[in-house]
Amino acid sequence: MPLPTERLAILEAKRTLKMARSAHAYVRGNTAKFYEWLAESPSVRRVPRGPDIWICGDCHLGNLGPVANGEGAVEIQIRDLDQAVIGNPAHDLIRLGLSLATAARGSDLPGVVTMRMMEEMVDGYAAAMRDPGSDDPGARSEIVRSVEREALGRRWRHLAKERLDAVEPRIPLGKKFWDLTPEEREALTTLFADEDVARMVLSLKGKPGGREVRLVDAAYWMKGCSSLGLLRYAAIVGLKTGKGNWSYALIDLKEATTPIAPAAPGTDMPKDDAERVVTAAKAMSPYLGARMMPVHMLGRSLFIRELTPHDLKLEVDQFSEGEAVKAARHLAFVVGKAHVRQMDDRTRCDWLETLEADRRGALDTPSWLWESVVSLAGSHEAGYLDHCRRYALAA
Repeated sequence: MPLPTERLAILEAKRTLKMARSAHAYVRGNTAKFYEWLAESPSVRRVPRGPDIWICGDCHLGNLGPVANGEGAVEIQIRDLDQAVIGNPAHDLIRLGLSLATAARGSDLPGVVTMRMMEEMVDGYAAAMRDPGSDDPGARSEIVRSVEREALGRRWRHLAKERLDAVEPRIPLGKKFWDLTPEEREALTTLFADEDVARMVLSLKGKPGGREVRLVDAAYWMKGCSSLGLLRYAAIVGLKTGKGNWSYALIDLKEATTPIAPAAPGTDMPKDDAERVVTAAKAMSPYLGARMMPVHMLGRSLFIRELTPHDLKLEVDQFSEGEAVKAARHLAFVVGKAHVRQMDDRTRCDWLETLEADRRGALDTPSWLWESVVSLAGSHEAGYLDHCRRYALAA
């Protein structure tokens, strides 16, 4: 298994390969370039200033998906808040719009479909602003709902890949899960012996306090582009029942880092990055936020969360024309719900009025959104081709 000093090179190679596979993957893995190119876009001055609320900061397709609460209910919510800041909600709309437009291009859909996706996206978002307490009858994406149905049908065996014939479950080491150093294993053992962490894990399972919690197995987790160079672990934790038996929980531990997304000036956010991520999750994705906790380990700030079988990433390999439009509305409605739950009625109405002010018709895309997506799509396409050239030369 790779030593910590070797991990960075392996992760960098994996990240480069993943981002070279498609323009859509390049968009997902390049948050820094998104904000850099947005700042250089001719349309940036026309982007409206929305209310100062928690935003995802990296609102692309892969960061939305089914999330379960403690009672087993499942909703489509934002599932990754690493970049979350108190900022401009318009940035989430532009990021989602770019992700959808790139996915449409990857599905070889004509430009007029992208135009309709942007229109429906804004209308779905506006529907959440108009009536925060209701579902949107127009949000009927079969792609999104099929992932939600799949999530409802999943169980622990679909999530954990342990050796079932072992006395206790184990994490299988290999390409994704790497062995720990002695220092990492000791730090994780100490972490789960902490009373506050044990109480949090027990509460997730609906168990009273005073029960024993212990680390059963753990591994370094090679996962995603955003974790490059950061601490990321998967841990199986044992929980002793009242009858003396053991049940198990799968825990994700991820290092939090300084966000790239621009925060609104003068806003008061937690200075600790893990606390920032957890606070944002509670505000935007309550199902997820209730399962998270900030911790410190090995001199770093991390957040921990229980993984459930229902937590799935929304992966779109191919859009049909009709589903592309429906998915755009459905996902924008989800983002709108995450935003609107932080607004009072006056703020909500004012933001909706701002969105509607730049629309010539009932479903027309605001020009600032359309121009931003078009400009960024061009920048990302050029950036993607240059990335592929560098990857090919290095290979």
